[in-house]
Amino acid sequence: MVNQKDEQNNNNQNKEQANDERIEKTGQVTLDQNKEKQDIHLLTIIGEIEGHENLSSNSKTTKYEHVLPQLAAIEDSDSIKGVLVLINTMGGDVEAGLAIAEMIASLSKPTVSLVLGGSHSIGLPIAVSTDYSFVVPTGTMVIHPVRMSGMVIGVPQTFDYFKQIQDRISGFVCSHCKIKKERFEALMMETGVLTKDVGSILVGQEAVEEGIIDAVGGISDALTKLHEMIHNKT
Repeated sequence: MVNQKDEQNNNNQNKEQANDERIEKTGQVTLDQNKEKQDIHLLTIIGEIEGHENLSSNSKTTKYEHVLPQLAAIEDSDSIKGVLVLINTMGGDVEAGLAIAEMIASLSKPTVSLVLGGSHSIGLPIAVSTDYSFVVPTGTMVIHPVRMSGMVIGVPQTFDYFKQIQDRISGFVCSHCKIKKERFEALMMETGVLTKDVGSILVGQEAVEEGIIDAVGGISDALTKLHEMIHNKT
């Protein structure tokens, strides 16, 4: 009996250590200690969303080449019943952000997002890509037009390309939440909010009132909603 207890304790310690290492390396973990006995995958979108180029080692980043395979594995898993996405991002690479958002939106499992510090720029499509979304009362969402770094050639083809990217973002956001495209683009082009730029900042309840986020809430609300959605699906 003692040996069985020791073995169980060792297994629990090894599992906790593996979870700690997984969180440290990828910001992901499986939540499996709840009373509903439903395995939930926790995915975090933190810092800047990294695209095809590696960012500075001093930057907090979310690497899309890590997130996409994990989302595919979640879809393929029988044990994982739902996905909780925690978001605190300044934005980042447009193509990478849209790829993550499209993957989340195409999952067959129930999904819930929770915006914490902020979900700025290309983080916004990720926030609305889930089946239900929450924002904490102090959480912020920054909506602005597409920006590009590096040399930009001022020819009609360049502006057409910018417009195509912007239309993709607007189309995705407006098809996954309640805001109308005209209102979303008006917020995107607002000139009276950001001192040196165009765009809008929505805080907590404002994002809900605009129809972008479903509700104001925290981690307990998000988990309760996700368990409810899983239960209704089974």
